[in-house]
Amino acid sequence: MRSIDRGGPLAPGLLVKPYTWQMLVLGIESSCDETGVALVDTAGKDVPRLLSHALYSQIDMHQAYGGVVPELASRDHIRRVLPLTQEVMKQAQRSLAQVDVIAYTRGPGLAGALLVGAGVACSLAAALAKPVMGVHHLEGHLLSPFLSADPPEFPFVALLVSGGHTQLMRVDRVGSYQLLGETIDDAAGEAFDKSAKLMGLPYPGGPHLSKLAQQGDGAAFKLPRPLLHSGNLDFSFAGLKTAVLTQAKKLGPELESRKADLAASTQAAIVEVLVKKSLSAMTQTGLQRLVVAGGVGANALLRSQLNAACQNRGIRVHYPELDFCTDNGAMIALAAGMRLQAGLETLQHGYTFDVKPRWDLAALQPELADAR
Repeated sequence: MRSIDRGGPLAPGLLVKPYTWQMLVLGIESSCDETGVALVDTAGKDVPRLLSHALYSQIDMHQAYGGVVPELASRDHIRRVLPLTQEVMKQAQRSLAQVDVIAYTRGPGLAGALLVGAGVACSLAAALAKPVMGVHHLEGHLLSPFLSADPPEFPFVALLVSGGHTQLMRVDRVGSYQLLGETIDDAAGEAFDKSAKLMGLPYPGGPHLSKLAQQGDGAAFKLPRPLLHSGNLDFSFAGLKTAVLTQAKKLGPELESRKADLAASTQAAIVEVLVKKSLSAMTQTGLQRLVVAGGVGANALLRSQLNAACQNRGIRVHYPELDFCTDNGAMIALAAGMRLQAGLETLQHGYTFDVKPRWDLAALQPELADAR
């Protein structure tokens, strides 16, 4: 393994140009309720290779509260991140001294949770005299299909459906992202979770709603498809949530026996909007590759309908492996490695840091250009 340093440790704050030879990148993800750590190996222009990863989900802890409690999430990240790091290094049969770059999720996410990952990453980097690098959480999701057995090729359209984010992006290369459309209120993931809560389903609501929907009729209730015919690529799901609430109240005691139908109808409405907007984006851009990333990208109905619609149009669709749809350290390490290979980052041995709980992916390009 060749070191990225020349002549030993660098002075704090000194910027160095990235190199494309082989590096080990350790990635730490702590933006919400999953603690993820992973190690990737970069080699020239090849996609970084995942050596090992470990993930701890806080679902059981937050279930009692019906949603994520930020303070509890932060405290649990503190407990988990170092043991997970040790597990990852053991799996990869590497030592921390061999790591060349330590990457962490800088944002967006919960401020306290982000600070845990940033603090641990910078502390480790300082102790090892290694450079540290903040990564955009959504860029990690966007590039996560490159970890799959069927990775995409640039350029492509990306449908990002992660937590509070629903966006369509044109992606020409690493670091080149053009926003085509986004949600103006609730995101698709929020529509799943909030609708599930209205039906009395346990946390996390989205997966429970999708599972229950398999037993129901998606055409049982006529629910709205907001902005389906708007003529643009923006999304809106707040009205759907209100319609689900209204329907649940109408059903009253009958809700329990019709819950599967309401779940299926809700899922059908969300999926139809995502599919039709994605196809419109493909038509608008003229591209022939679509990437779907984020937690909602694991939804079976969405995958099935997108696959069928895109096959008819000769469009290739790429997804992350199911393990990498939700938040994970592998996507953070991968994004860091791919940015380094593309020459988009300078590596810094200064260990002050900040986090960005709100951070638009489309704003990533000019910010980095200004920094250079």
